[in-house]
Amino acid sequence: MLMSDTSQLLVRRIKDGTVIDHIEAGKALLVLRALAITGKEGNVLTVAMHVPSSKHGKKDIIKVENRYLETSETNKLALIAPRATINLIKDYKLVEKRRIQLPESIVGIFKCSNLKCITNSGEDIKSKIDVIDKEKMVLKCRYCARTLLIEELVF
Repeated sequence: MLMSDTSQLLVRRIKDGTVIDHIEAGKALLVLRALAITGKEGNVLTVAMHVPSSKHGKKDIIKVENRYLETSETNKLALIAPRATINLIKDYKLVEKRRIQLPESIVGIFKCSNLKCITNSGEDIKSKIDVIDKEKMVLKCRYCARTLLIEELVF
């Protein structure tokens, strides 16, 4: 770790992999969970939480070495970390910068908040939540047709 001055800590650069930057402070662990990154995969994983951000006050950052996230994976983060940016790094250079976009549907990440929904029955049925309105963030469970708010979604 390098200290540029007494108030700023710089996290080590990665040679190859993915950097997820500008995650809302305190949400890095939710991001890892949504991406099914446990640390058991063997990749070097750096998680920095509540680091200073000139744009947002504080932010979280995740660096996953030797793993490149697909667009379909990173778009799952639209509800958890809508301001996050995905940076793909090869040989220490930024080769692609991606903004997260809300997908048409979200499968198997969140549970429907309706306890009577088939996805909460104990059977192995993955939830399917459709995005009805991307601007107002209106969601709907494909199985029970319940309209859902982001705050109601459960892991």
